[in-house]
Amino acid sequence: MTQSIRGYAAQSATTPLAPHQFERRDARPDDVVVDILYCGVCHSDIHQARNEWGGSKYPLVPGHEIVGRVASVGSKVTAFKPGDMVGVGCMVDSCQHCDACAQGLEQYCKEGTTFTYNSNDRQDGLRTYGGYSERIVVSDKFVLRIPEGVDPKAAAPLLCAGITTWSPLRHWKVGKGQKVAVIGLGGLGHMGLKFAKAMGADVTLFTRSPDKEDEALRLGADHVVLSTDPKQMQAVAGQFDFILDTVPHPHDLNPYLATLKLNGVHVLVGLVEPIEPPVHAGGLIFGRRSIAGSLIGGIAETQEMLDFCAKHNVNADVEMINIQDINEAYARMLKSDVRYRFVIDLASLKNQA
Repeated sequence: MTQSIRGYAAQSATTPLAPHQFERRDARPDDVVVDILYCGVCHSDIHQARNEWGGSKYPLVPGHEIVGRVASVGSKVTAFKPGDMVGVGCMVDSCQHCDACAQGLEQYCKEGTTFTYNSNDRQDGLRTYGGYSERIVVSDKFVLRIPEGVDPKAAAPLLCAGITTWSPLRHWKVGKGQKVAVIGLGGLGHMGLKFAKAMGADVTLFTRSPDKEDEALRLGADHVVLSTDPKQMQAVAGQFDFILDTVPHPHDLNPYLATLKLNGVHVLVGLVEPIEPPVHAGGLIFGRRSIAGSLIGGIAETQEMLDFCAKHNVNADVEMINIQDINEAYARMLKSDVRYRFVIDLASLKNQA
């Protein structure tokens, strides 16, 4: 059995998003049915809608930063009840038995993670559709509790931009006494600054824009370095324990690697294309430095992040939009005209004639 759902979809790689009616499954015994209130707009939504990574299946309903209220639960669900404020992030299922899943790292599932949209359900093969819609049905294992004290609107981006930056900071045990640098001040970068500061680190923003200093300091940076200024880069050579690189397009890593201490690590969370220009191996070998990558985060660490946000009053900076403005929002994102994450108010969809 299925249920008819309203949403917005891309019908092809070249057409704008538009109203679309589609089918979701009825709830299974372990499912949670969520009425969607808010959905963040991630740059990967644009990549997928426009098939820039390949493999997009149409019609495609984007959205993997979802916050809403539980409408109903299946007969086997005990952790959630109707009325609870919950979230759904980038994943809705995994094999649940491989080594990665056993460690709570479902994003690295050896059999392949089932993503919130543009995937196929592991049980019935139906297409998954995202949060640019009025309702979603998800296994209770992949539903997150939004704690009191976290603004539901601002919580939506935490489920992708937030966990994407939180996971590597936690994995590499960033904390008090460490020097951390964040490259890029966008949706991911602003969360990286906030988390690193709240964890007790001394935090620097690397930016190419001189006018971002005041904003970076407001968000938690202790220092700002203009990465296009050789003198400023030389002044921070060999200083950092950890660099969080949020830039989503190819860029030269060599100047940043020179700012790492012995055993320092440069972690990529935004770049999925080949690294260009090439990295000079000497910059790694002579300082035992490393380049690493990190992908979103598991369900347990995402809940840990949400609880941390409630305790330390950390939220994403958001701009609210109506679903009818999604194509304009995409155009603005491509011009970096957002501070720092668009969030769709899904009441606008429900009010649509």
